[in-house]
Amino acid sequence: MSDQTVGLSGLIPVSSQFLFEVDGVQIGIFGEVSGLELHVEVEEYSEGGENGYVHKFPGRMSWPHIVMKAGVTNSDALFQWVSKSSGEGYAAAGNKLNRCTGAITAIGTDGRRLRAWELQGAFPVRWTGPQFSVGSSEALQEELEIAHHGFKSRTFSPS
Repeated sequence: MSDQTVGLSGLIPVSSQFLFEVDGVQIGIFGEVSGLELHVEVEEYSEGGENGYVHKFPGRMSWPHIVMKAGVTNSDALFQWVSKSSGEGYAAAGNKLNRCTGAITAIGTDGRRLRAWELQGAFPVRWTGPQFSVGSSEALQEELEIAHHGFKSRTFSPS
Protein backbone atom coordinates (compact mmCIF):
# COMPACT_ATOMS: atom_id res chain seq x y z
CA MET A 1 0.00 0.00 0.00
CA SER A 2 1.40 3.43 -0.87
CA ASP A 3 1.81 6.31 1.57
CA GLN A 4 -0.93 8.19 -0.27
CA THR A 5 -3.51 5.50 0.41
CA VAL A 6 -2.57 4.92 4.04
CA GLY A 7 -2.53 8.47 5.35
CA LEU A 8 -0.16 11.12 6.54
CA SER A 9 3.49 10.08 6.21
CA GLY A 10 2.45 6.46 5.78
CA LEU A 11 0.67 6.34 9.15
CA ILE A 12 -3.04 6.07 9.77
CA PRO A 13 -3.92 9.35 11.51
CA VAL A 14 -5.59 9.21 14.92
CA SER A 15 -7.62 12.14 16.16
CA SER A 16 -8.41 12.86 19.77
CA GLN A 17 -10.83 15.75 19.19
CA PHE A 18 -12.47 17.90 16.53
CA LEU A 19 -12.36 21.67 16.43
CA PHE A 20 -15.32 23.50 14.87
CA GLU A 21 -14.89 27.04 13.55
CA VAL A 22 -17.21 29.40 11.67
CA ASP A 23 -15.56 31.97 9.41
CA GLY A 24 -12.35 31.55 11.44
CA VAL A 25 -14.04 31.95 14.86
CA GLN A 26 -13.70 28.96 17.21
CA ILE A 27 -17.12 27.61 18.22
CA GLY A 28 -16.10 24.56 20.24
CA ILE A 29 -14.26 21.27 20.50
CA PHE A 30 -16.15 18.01 20.07
CA GLY A 31 -15.35 14.34 20.57
CA GLU A 32 -17.63 12.93 17.87
CA VAL A 33 -18.66 14.07 14.38
CA SER A 34 -21.13 12.29 12.08
CA GLY A 35 -22.72 13.08 8.74
CA LEU A 36 -19.54 13.91 6.85
CA GLU A 37 -20.88 12.20 3.75
CA LEU A 38 -21.59 12.81 0.08
CA HIS A 39 -24.40 11.23 -1.94
CA VAL A 40 -24.65 11.28 -5.75
CA GLU A 41 -27.95 10.29 -7.32
CA VAL A 42 -27.62 7.98 -10.30
CA GLU A 43 -29.74 8.62 -13.38
CA GLU A 44 -30.43 5.54 -15.51
CA TYR A 45 -31.11 5.54 -19.23
CA SER A 46 -32.32 2.40 -21.00
CA GLU A 47 -31.16 2.56 -24.60
CA GLY A 48 -33.46 0.86 -27.09
CA GLY A 49 -31.91 -2.30 -28.53
CA GLU A 50 -29.18 -2.47 -25.84
CA ASN A 51 -30.17 -5.28 -23.47
CA GLY A 52 -26.73 -5.94 -21.97
CA TYR A 53 -26.72 -2.96 -19.61
CA VAL A 54 -28.40 0.29 -18.62
CA HIS A 55 -26.47 3.55 -19.03
CA LYS A 56 -25.77 5.27 -15.69
CA PHE A 57 -25.02 8.97 -15.25
CA PRO A 58 -24.19 11.05 -12.19
CA GLY A 59 -27.09 13.16 -10.98
CA ARG A 60 -27.70 15.60 -8.16
CA MET A 61 -25.30 15.71 -5.21
CA SER A 62 -26.54 15.98 -1.63
CA TRP A 63 -25.00 16.10 1.83
CA PRO A 64 -26.67 15.11 5.11
CA HIS A 65 -26.54 17.40 8.13
CA ILE A 66 -23.39 17.30 10.25
CA VAL A 67 -23.93 16.31 13.90
CA MET A 68 -21.24 17.05 16.48
CA LYS A 69 -21.46 15.50 19.94
CA ALA A 70 -19.48 15.12 23.13
CA GLY A 71 -18.34 18.67 23.39
CA VAL A 72 -18.91 21.89 25.28
CA THR A 73 -18.50 25.33 23.77
CA ASN A 74 -16.41 27.71 25.83
CA SER A 75 -17.64 31.05 24.47
CA ASP A 76 -20.76 32.83 23.26
CA ALA A 77 -19.66 32.49 19.61
CA LEU A 78 -22.10 29.61 18.97
CA PHE A 79 -25.12 31.57 20.12
CA GLN A 80 -23.99 34.69 18.28
CA TRP A 81 -23.87 32.58 15.11
CA VAL A 82 -27.28 31.02 15.86
CA SER A 83 -28.83 34.46 16.46
CA LYS A 84 -27.67 35.66 13.03
CA SER A 85 -29.33 32.76 11.23
CA SER A 86 -32.65 32.53 13.10
CA GLY A 87 -35.10 34.50 15.22
CA GLU A 88 -34.64 38.24 15.69
CA GLY A 89 -31.20 38.34 14.04
CA TYR A 90 -32.61 36.69 10.93
CA ALA A 91 -35.55 39.11 10.87
CA ALA A 92 -33.23 42.11 11.37
CA ALA A 93 -31.28 40.99 8.27
CA GLY A 94 -34.47 41.23 6.20
CA ASN A 95 -35.13 37.49 6.52
CA LYS A 96 -31.99 36.85 4.51
CA LEU A 97 -29.75 34.01 5.62
CA ASN A 98 -26.07 34.84 5.91
CA ARG A 99 -24.46 31.51 5.05
CA CYS A 100 -21.03 30.95 6.56
CA THR A 101 -18.05 28.68 6.01
CA GLY A 102 -17.72 26.17 8.82
CA ALA A 103 -14.57 24.11 9.33
CA ILE A 104 -14.24 20.81 11.15
CA THR A 105 -10.59 20.13 11.93
CA ALA A 106 -9.29 16.80 13.22
CA ILE A 107 -6.75 17.42 15.99
CA GLY A 108 -4.16 14.72 16.61
CA THR A 109 -3.19 13.34 20.00
CA ASP A 110 -0.14 15.63 19.90
CA GLY A 111 -2.30 18.75 19.30
CA ARG A 112 -1.44 19.11 15.59
CA ARG A 113 -4.11 19.86 13.00
CA LEU A 114 -4.37 16.78 10.76
CA ARG A 115 -7.13 17.44 8.27
CA ALA A 116 -9.98 19.93 7.85
CA TRP A 117 -13.33 19.79 6.08
CA GLU A 118 -14.66 23.21 5.09
CA LEU A 119 -18.46 23.26 5.00
CA GLN A 120 -19.88 25.60 2.35
CA GLY A 121 -23.01 27.63 3.11
CA ALA A 122 -23.31 26.33 6.66
CA PHE A 123 -25.93 27.33 9.23
CA PRO A 124 -27.05 25.80 12.55
CA VAL A 125 -30.32 23.85 12.65
CA ARG A 126 -30.28 22.24 16.13
CA TRP A 127 -28.49 22.55 19.43
CA THR A 128 -28.96 20.35 22.49
CA GLY A 129 -27.58 21.47 25.82
CA PRO A 130 -26.05 19.40 28.60
CA GLN A 131 -28.22 17.19 30.79
CA PHE A 132 -28.00 18.22 34.44
CA SER A 133 -28.28 15.82 37.37
CA VAL A 134 -26.67 16.14 40.80
CA GLY A 135 -26.52 12.34 40.98
CA SER A 136 -24.48 12.01 37.80
CA SER A 137 -20.75 12.17 37.30
CA GLU A 138 -21.11 12.30 33.50
CA ALA A 139 -19.28 15.09 31.70
CA LEU A 140 -21.42 18.00 30.48
CA GLN A 141 -21.91 17.70 26.73
CA GLU A 142 -23.54 19.72 23.97
CA GLU A 143 -24.73 18.55 20.57
CA LEU A 144 -24.79 20.72 17.44
CA GLU A 145 -26.40 19.98 14.07
CA ILE A 146 -25.48 21.94 10.96
CA ALA A 147 -26.94 22.11 7.44
CA HIS A 148 -24.60 22.91 4.54
CA HIS A 149 -24.17 22.85 0.75
CA GLY A 150 -21.15 20.56 0.57
CA PHE A 151 -17.54 20.57 1.69
CA LYS A 152 -13.93 20.64 0.59
CA SER A 153 -11.16 18.84 2.45
CA ARG A 154 -7.63 19.93 3.21
CA THR A 155 -4.75 17.93 4.68
CA PHE A 156 -2.19 19.81 6.77
CA SER A 157 1.49 19.19 6.12
CA PRO A 158 3.26 17.29 8.90
CA SER A 159 5.76 19.48 10.76
